[in-house]
Amino acid sequence: MADEDFKQFDEADAIKFIRNYMPAEIRDLYDDDEILNVIDMIWDFYESEGLLQIPNQNDSDDETAADYSAILAYVKKMLAKDKLAVVDVDDVHYIVEGELEYEKSIGLEDGY
Repeated sequence: MADEDFKQFDEADAIKFIRNYMPAEIRDLYDDDEILNVIDMIWDFYESEGLLQIPNQNDSDDETAADYSAILAYVKKMLAKDKLAVVDVDDVHYIVEGELEYEKSIGLEDGY
C-alpha cells in the first residue's frame, strides 16, 4: 500500500464511520462516548497483545494479525466489568466490526 493510501486514525471519523456501518435501529441507541469507549477497548486489546509494537522483521504476518473473535471476546469481557457501560452485549459486534472496517478504510488492516 502506498503511503498516500494511509490516513491517520481519527476518533471522530471512526465514530462517524461506525455509525454509518451500524443498522439504523441500533446507531442512535448509543452516544459518541459509548462508541469511543468500545474503540478504546479494541486498542487496549491491541496493546495487550503487542500489536501496537513495530514488528520485528523475523515476525510472520500471521503472528501479528488481530483475530476478530478474540477482539470481540475481549470487548465483551471489558464491558461486563465496566459498570458505567451501556452498550448491549448483543449490539457490540456492530461497533467492533465497524471499527475494524474503518481501520481497513484508512489502510490499517495489515498492522497496528
